[in-house]
Parts: sequence; C-alpha cells; structure tokens
Amino acid sequence: MSAGRQDSVIVLVSGGLDSCVSCAWARKEWPELHVLHVGYGQRTASRELKAFRDIADYFKVPAGRRLEASIEYLAAIGGSSLTDPSIPIEQADLARERIPNSYVPFRNAHLLSIAVSWAEARGIGNIVIGAVAEDSSGYPDCRPEYYEAFNALVQVGTVRGDVRVHTPLIRMTKAEIVKLGSRLEAPLHLTWSCYSAADEACGVCDSCALRLRGFARAGLRDPLPYRVRPDYG
Repeated sequence: MSAGRQDSVIVLVSGGLDSCVSCAWARKEWPELHVLHVGYGQRTASRELKAFRDIADYFKVPAGRRLEASIEYLAAIGGSSLTDPSIPIEQADLARERIPNSYVPFRNAHLLSIAVSWAEARGIGNIVIGAVAEDSSGYPDCRPEYYEAFNALVQVGTVRGDVRVHTPLIRMTKAEIVKLGSRLEAPLHLTWSCYSAADEACGVCDSCALRLRGFARAGLRDPLPYRVRPDYG
C-alpha cells in the first residue's frame, strides 16, 4: 500500500461548534476535504446529523467525500446521560471538578477508529478532530496525552503507519475557538451543541453553558435559539 496522501484530510464533524471550526481550519490546510459523521444513539442524533449535512453543504463537500456511520451500540452499552434517557442530563456547573454523566465511555476511540479505517482505505494521511482539553468538562478522551497515545497506536496498527490525527483546538478556550471560527468564516449558525433539545437549545446543559460562555467572552452573540440564555460570565 502506498504512502498516505498528504494533500487530503478527513474531518470528524459532529455538527457542533468545535467540529465546524476544525473543518474550516482543515479546509485551509489541505485542498481535499473529507467529512465523517458518527451517530452513537445520542438524544439529539437527528439534529446533529442535520447540522453535519448543512456544514458539509456549506463547504461544498461532494457526496463521495462524505461518510455517515452509526455506532448505536454505545446506547446499548449505556453509562451516559447522552445515550440513556433514564439518566437525567445534569445542569451546567462549570466549576465542577468531577466528570459529568454526559461522558460517553471511551467514545472517541470508536469515532477515531472509523476515521482511521476510512483513511487507510482511501490512502489519506490526515485526520482532524475538534477535541478541546480545557473546555471539555474534563472528559479523559479530550486530553493531549490521549491523542499522543492514539497516534502511537495508529503508527503500529496500520499498514502504512503514516496516518496522523491532528487536534488543532486542543489547547484553546471556547472563546478562542469562537474567535477563530469567526476569522475563518465558519458557519457557526449551522451548528448544534445542546445535549438535550433539538428545536431550541436548552441553555442549561454543560455544552450549552460552555458555548454561551465562549461566545460571551469572545464578545459575540451566539446565533442559535435558546430557551433560556443564562450569563455564564
């Protein structure tokens, strides 16, 4: 198998703010853009899929460079309020030290494995994921050391050994991400971040809180509709 093409990239696009900004960043770095969306049985799966498709349309990604995958078995595994409707989604507490119940056990390894398989099959050398360490509610699979370890695994676990996962936002705050998205003219109005609602964002889950605080600290107004817009400072 020949070396991975370094002019091409796969971006994991959940439909949220971070993945959208990552997509805009990747488009500047590589001429050939592929986008991957993975549903995992989460509460807002249909709304996130719509956001993914809207973002892919905005960036004019052709059908042959889009992949929509499903790993709904994560809902059967359970352990997260995002996939188990019997577990209430916790209200935002941005000073919380423990990991909230919205954490989906080892989810990003599943997502990245699909991306690596696609990269190997297509001969693509680069993968981008919008993981963020500081503003990620403390999720263990959003830390820099996680991606260092995953890249080491990819190097020894693939035929070519030259597929690399990039995390351009990993050390940024949400405010910095919002500012970057604005500079890159990313379609932030097409994104969806709320954990619980699909029509108007709830405004009170961790994801809404982090997003609203990011926009506020960036000096910009979040274009999404919210049921309530608390001031998270």
